[in-house]
Amino acid sequence: MTTDIAAQYLDEAHRQMRGYKRLAEGATAQLKDQELFLTLDPESNSVALIVKHMAGNMRSRFTDFLTTDGEKPDRNRDQEFELDPATTRADLTKWWEEGWARVFSAIEALKPEDVTRPVTIRGEPHTVLQAINRQIAHYAYHTGQIVLLAKHIRSSKWKTLSIPRGKSEDYKTAAPKAYKPLS
Repeated sequence: MTTDIAAQYLDEAHRQMRGYKRLAEGATAQLKDQELFLTLDPESNSVALIVKHMAGNMRSRFTDFLTTDGEKPDRNRDQEFELDPATTRADLTKWWEEGWARVFSAIEALKPEDVTRPVTIRGEPHTVLQAINRQIAHYAYHTGQIVLLAKHIRSSKWKTLSIPRGKSEDYKTAAPKAYKPLS
């Protein structure tokens, strides 16, 4: 991989991660505090549980990203799906921000030549590119869950985070806009 392509890849990975963070935050901002903890059924996760899990995953995967296995020995993934009844929005926000800070710090520290370096996740070899792609897919998956739950919970009070329903033609006929990254 050329240095230019690797640098572009790292920029794009960072841009996508920022976009997923912003999208999930746009959804959770619409929820009342108690709505963060609602589940659709006994087998479902709440937004709060998804946030806790994502934060735990981020801490594990991106702490010492290049030098230690992405599944840290002190991670207890099962506990990421359990909440103390005293958990608050402030707790969730703290976990969320700390997790994303680790993600962005690790990605920003990478150099183009690091993209093909080996790293491990659960003992399995990956290149840095593969490991980051794995995480982008994981965070996109859970961001979609957060948006779906928030939209379901807010129902008619939901404020769209993209093109409003029935407005696609308006968007297509609007004056072209220059490409702008999600950041």
